[in-house]
Amino acid sequence: MQFKLMAKTAVFSLFSLAGLCSFFGRKEMPKHQFESKVQSNTLDHSAWNALLKKYVDLSGDVDYKNFKNEQQSLTAYLDHLANNAPSDNWTKEEGLAYYINLYNAATVQLILNHYPTKSIKDIKRPWSNDWVKIGEKTYSLGDIEHKILRKMDEPRIHFAINCASFSCPKLLNEAYTASQLERQLQKASEDFVNDPTRNIISKEKLQLSNIFKWYKSDFTTHGNLIEYIRPYSKIDIDAKADIEYLTYDWSLNEKK
Repeated sequence: MQFKLMAKTAVFSLFSLAGLCSFFGRKEMPKHQFESKVQSNTLDHSAWNALLKKYVDLSGDVDYKNFKNEQQSLTAYLDHLANNAPSDNWTKEEGLAYYINLYNAATVQLILNHYPTKSIKDIKRPWSNDWVKIGEKTYSLGDIEHKILRKMDEPRIHFAINCASFSCPKLLNEAYTASQLERQLQKASEDFVNDPTRNIISKEKLQLSNIFKWYKSDFTTHGNLIEYIRPYSKIDIDAKADIEYLTYDWSLNEKK
């Protein structure tokens, strides 16, 4: 009888502890309506743009070795973003540009903090550590991608954010801005789909990046995967084309 009571007490304590951990560990994510129709133009991405122009080539490869010398400028830009968190009176385009730039700049910062490294996956918990500041709170790269950007109903973000690896969509060597966002997302999508190092496309067969597999639900809310890819492809893809997925190369996207 006493043993049963002790066992019940232990189980209750475990559940209570789990509940407390869940309650205190619950992270409140930024929630935005982005109701404005007029761009505020209050956020300056020029510092990030200058760094990208200087250290990222047209293929999206990064000169991390020399970028390291200007890491202080990158830190200042991330501080600028942290101190100018998005608000509801922004447009959706301003919000998207903010979070895409934040993700990319923070990823470069993560690599520089651990440079030299052969892969982002050699860094402990690269996407789950909370260290990226938005306002007074800190978030992980995974939070920004999955809990913020993917909630904004714009699947092309998957072609704009870069995970510092060769199989990732290339890092655009210019900052995303609200005024140029549509052009930039269109370019990023076309470049990625038609890049034979990321996707091999023929009329009757698609050998696709795993990005299309991992995030298939994001690309297929209004149709199937081929229907999503076809408008960006230079190849006229058959509606019944076979699909398979390529091996993902996680090696660092470092300029040789």
